[in-house]
Amino acid sequence: MSVWKDKVIVITGGTDGIGRALVDQCLAQGARVATCGRNADKLYQLQQAYPSAPLLTQVADVSKENDCRLFIQRSLESFARIDVLINNAGISMRALFKETSLDVIKQVMDINFFGSVYCTRFAMESLIQSKGMVVGVSSIAGYRGLPGRSGYSASKFALQGWLEALRTEMLEEGVHVMWVCPGFTTSNIRQVALNKEGNQQGETPMDESKMMPADECARHILAAMEKKKRTLVLTFNGKRTVLLNKFFSGWADRLVHRFFFKHGKLVK
Repeated sequence: MSVWKDKVIVITGGTDGIGRALVDQCLAQGARVATCGRNADKLYQLQQAYPSAPLLTQVADVSKENDCRLFIQRSLESFARIDVLINNAGISMRALFKETSLDVIKQVMDINFFGSVYCTRFAMESLIQSKGMVVGVSSIAGYRGLPGRSGYSASKFALQGWLEALRTEMLEEGVHVMWVCPGFTTSNIRQVALNKEGNQQGETPMDESKMMPADECARHILAAMEKKKRTLVLTFNGKRTVLLNKFFSGWADRLVHRFFFKHGKLVK
């Protein structure tokens, strides 16, 4: 029997990529799931895929405090408690900082960092009562700043620092806190990444076929949750990047620059 059977798992950003894979796998393991997203049509399609499952969907923009409050409130009204909160919703960007509107940086921070803060704060009382778990879906960019993604990197560094502080605060409360860094994973996050004006770039500069599939990533995340790991870093390149940046930061600067730039131009 799955450890997640009958557990209430709340997942933000559950309509695409890793979030959707987590919803699918949690439901398959007998969990009761609440998820949110900004696209009502995708949420409707998700609900139609599970007409009789214990699944709550709600339109919510996690960058808005009141949307987060209402989503958590409705989750509690539907399922009475929260055992696990997975802060998965996120957005990326692709533009050099010198060319980027400051509004882009703020939007990325509002979604990736404050969205997690809002949802966790509103769910905290229930998580303490259930001695539950908070999971943050971060990124290798939370360990290593990536060119063209300065705001994204900042949001993930902030997320990991906040989760580490929260983990320490919660040691005597019985709430487990962990963060996961998937590395490059197949999803639409690159297509909807913001350009320098704040519009979706609409294409991916990466070879998606060489990336870890979202469903495989979700399996690793759930396995790490079951073992109550502190952190999870996925993919060989992800682990190598974290290791190199920790012990050979100057070399890492050059390697990362070579990967993202060609002839002085950002290409990835």
